[in-house]
Amino acid sequence: MSENKNGKQLSDIRFSVLDLSPIVAGGTAADSFRNTLDLAQHAEKWGYHRYWMAEHHNMPFIASSATSVVIGHVAAGTSKIRVGSGGIMLPNHAPLVIAEQFGTLESLFPGRIDLGLGRAPGTDQLTAHALRRDRRSDGHDFPEQLAELRAYFDPSLASGRMPVRAIPGEGLNIPIWLLGSSGFSAQLAGQLGLPFAFASHFSPKYTLPALEIYRRHFKPSKVLEKPYAMVGLNIVAADTDEKASLLATTLQQQFLNLIRNHEAPLQPPVENFDELITDYEKEALKQQLGSSIIGSAKTVKEKLQTFLDETQADEIMVNAQIYDHEARLRSLEIVADITK
Repeated sequence: MSENKNGKQLSDIRFSVLDLSPIVAGGTAADSFRNTLDLAQHAEKWGYHRYWMAEHHNMPFIASSATSVVIGHVAAGTSKIRVGSGGIMLPNHAPLVIAEQFGTLESLFPGRIDLGLGRAPGTDQLTAHALRRDRRSDGHDFPEQLAELRAYFDPSLASGRMPVRAIPGEGLNIPIWLLGSSGFSAQLAGQLGLPFAFASHFSPKYTLPALEIYRRHFKPSKVLEKPYAMVGLNIVAADTDEKASLLATTLQQQFLNLIRNHEAPLQPPVENFDELITDYEKEALKQQLGSSIIGSAKTVKEKLQTFLDETQADEIMVNAQIYDHEARLRSLEIVADITK
């Protein structure tokens, strides 16, 4: 294997898991949560560094809407893997509530909780209104919300005396990450000296520009001395390239349904996926899923190294939207084996 200019190899970086707690066709949210815990326990055994869940609402294929609750479920069923949010959509919440929730989680599971934050609603506008009621935030005041949240954990960051305290929360060291699919959060994370996670699993086109923005604007802080970038990536691995390609049609159908505004539970794989889509839809899928890595262990290892060469990521977070739970476990096991 040829080395890149910095010699960074797969075994040199951390690998983690993003779990959307998928609800599959014919399944229930209860099934999803059982599978999530099982997957987290396997991920811990296989050496993954952290296990994150994401806040989405009004989506019939994602069960993790009450993200903080599911984080507690997973942390209680594991012992050492870091557990967190990828992410909490801060404009949906009062910062005090998030400080209290994650202060509670950190108090219950000390040294294991991450707080990843996004500024998108994680849903459609009607649902966003149902969540926010008075539309007090549309994401434009995300920097102010973030500053308020950080000050609840560390009052020294506040511009004046904090009249309200987060109990539990105050004084706890909970790593805060900024998440993004464009340049806004990349620049903000750099300026604040925070770790940054980019959603290459659905916004591949902006991966390299966002990482460049983050690194260029980075200012050392008491949190980080140098930039730390994690990149989310769809990886579907199987024992053969052909089997992996078939399994990946579940992910492709999920995004196709989003394009068609027809959201549905996660669908089983199909043999004739190319016959089901138009040329326009093929191009749209390429725009959203272009960085996805699909194949056998050999194929995935080669493509993953190329991706690392291009991004110089410090950590890669693997997303595997696979219909069959056992196949999903196998996919993550393959990735764990080839990255050691």
